[in-house]
Amino acid sequence: MKTKVIIERGEDGTYDAYLEDTGKLSFGLLGQGKTVQETIDNFLNSRDEMKAYYAEENKPFPTDLEFEYKYDLASFLSYYSKILSLAGLQRLTGVNQGQLSHYVTGHRKPSPKTAEKIEKSLHDFANEISKIHFI
Repeated sequence: MKTKVIIERGEDGTYDAYLEDTGKLSFGLLGQGKTVQETIDNFLNSRDEMKAYYAEENKPFPTDLEFEYKYDLASFLSYYSKILSLAGLQRLTGVNQGQLSHYVTGHRKPSPKTAEKIEKSLHDFANEISKIHFI
């Protein structure tokens, strides 16, 4: 069972992770941290604790639970900052590095149009990458 997890940067600079839709599940899960990775780790720990609790109560816990992470732009840029430089993202998206930096730090939020432009550029790039074959 695939379930979407939303990861967002809060006003205080910390990150939160939560289930987008708990309708399929009889429980909710939350994670919080100072970094995106810390937040994901905390979220997965929450899952493990819930699984242990369900075992103690002799309740069934989904064995096929998979998570698909959805990021707000600040969380995405922060999480992948060691892989994707702001200079590279500027070349890829056409969005100025200074603006991207403001999005990472939370000083500004992108307009929906800008966020869509960045997302589309990243998807287009991923599609191009998937066509590469080495010999």
